[in-house]
This record gives sequence, structure tokens and C-alpha cells, in this order.
Amino acid sequence: MTFSYEALRAEMKSRGWRMTPQRERIVEIFLDLPEGQHASADEVSRLLVQRGHPLSVSTVYRTLRVMARLGFLRELELGEGEKVYELNLLSSQSHHHLVCAQTGEIVEFADDTVVDICRKVAERYGFKILDCQLVVYGNRQK
Repeated sequence: MTFSYEALRAEMKSRGWRMTPQRERIVEIFLDLPEGQHASADEVSRLLVQRGHPLSVSTVYRTLRVMARLGFLRELELGEGEKVYELNLLSSQSHHHLVCAQTGEIVEFADDTVVDICRKVAERYGFKILDCQLVVYGNRQK
């Protein structure tokens, strides 16, 4: 899936939801993040306040969950138990994560083999892929 406002609006409408100004502002946060950066709900809330668009934390959490459920955001647990989010670009830009258990360092890597396996398994069982992610935890070797 490649991200677009039109696809997000259409998917939300098909499920009876609207693309509200608050949801648009949250999406803009993710579009503006530097490549490879993830954001927690608290970070999204803080960035919205900095931009002059404060939203309740519950609205931010609810919106992130909805967008992850629709497949437009990836919800990741990359250590420390806190969920972080990023745009879900299930395409040639798809990537996965290596997480160092000692330092918390996160290394993103691309491997189309992982996505190919996910597609084959989904097809076999009649699923439409919303997200395909691999998180590998380990310790960096010196």
C-alpha cells in the first residue's frame, strides 16, 4: 500500500468515518517526520502543540489506533514497551527493524524477501495485507 490522502479518505469513508481536520493534522506529523523516524502518541501530541494544534491525548491515541487498524500507519513495539508509529509504505520502500536490546539502537533494513513471504501466506489464507513487519531483537556484535 502506498500512502495517499485520497486512499485514506476513501477507506475511512467506506468504514463510516470522516477525514476530520484533527486526523489530517496527525497524518501531516507523519508526513513531516524525517525518514526512519518513528513517533509515539506522546510525541505526536507534543508536535501538535508546537504547531498550534493541541488535541487531547485520548484523541491522538484513538486516531493512531484507527489509522493502524486501517493499515495506513504501522504500530511498532521497538523495546521499552512503548508503541511507536510510522507511515505504512508497503511497497519497494518497505522496511523492517533490528533493535539492540542493550542500547535501544534501532537499525532499519529493507528485504523484499520478507514482504514476498507475507504476500504468499496472506494469499494462501485469503487475507489482504495491511502491514508486514519483522522486528529482530539482539545485541550488536563488536
